Amino acid sequence: MNRTIAQRCMPLVFAGVSALGMYSGPCAADIWGYVDDKGVAHLSDHQVNERYFLFKKEAPRPKAEEPDYAALERMSAVGSVTAVNPALRAQFAPLILQVAQEYGLDVSLLHAIITVESGYNPQARSPAGAIGLMQLMPGTAQKYGVRNIWDPLENLQGGARYLRFLLAMFPNKLDLVLAAYNAGEGAVQQAGMKIPPYAETQAYVPNVITQYQRYRAAVTPAGTVPAPTTNRELLIR
Repeated sequence: MNRTIAQRCMPLVFAGVSALGMYSGPCAADIWGYVDDKGVAHLSDHQVNERYFLFKKEAPRPKAEEPDYAALERMSAVGSVTAVNPALRAQFAPLILQVAQEYGLDVSLLHAIITVESGYNPQARSPAGAIGLMQLMPGTAQKYGVRNIWDPLENLQGGARYLRFLLAMFPNKLDLVLAAYNAGEGAVQQAGMKIPPYAETQAYVPNVITQYQRYRAAVTPAGTVPAPTTNRELLIR
């Protein structure tokens, strides 16, 4: 906390700890300070010297919710899920969380798609030519503003933009969103707004949904487990 600002904003003697609450702001921090002989309050977020004493102790801020990777590792694989590299998952988790927050997506959904699509391998390339963490086709990547499809951040952002488009096209129909991500929105429309009759797509959709539910369970704090998510319900943060 800037001492000059503190002196200008509160030149009087402290009225009590409650009067200091205004200084905590959106970023929680401890409040240290003292009042000098002239009645001027000196504040800091740490003990500058022995004259400073603790006025207010902030509780630790909760960390952004991320999956319990250890718990996920204990879960058995379901269906044809790409082998996951735990080290890569931990490496890219902050970036995935950043992109999820940037585009207003549930981070668990991104993790589920990446788990099935690439197993967190940024160098993954499918026989059909899909590339990277989100397995973007070059045409899709170009359409959604990806310049370097191999760059993990751009790949994630392109996949997130595509997901936002599909969520708007198929509102509250996660099964169709995932089917379109796998086979293309045109294939879903041609199938009469149903999952296309492709073996890969029909296996892909339940695999991602299963992983999504597991990731959601892993990121939920104990005691606040939500109702089970069906394949037609998507909660976006």
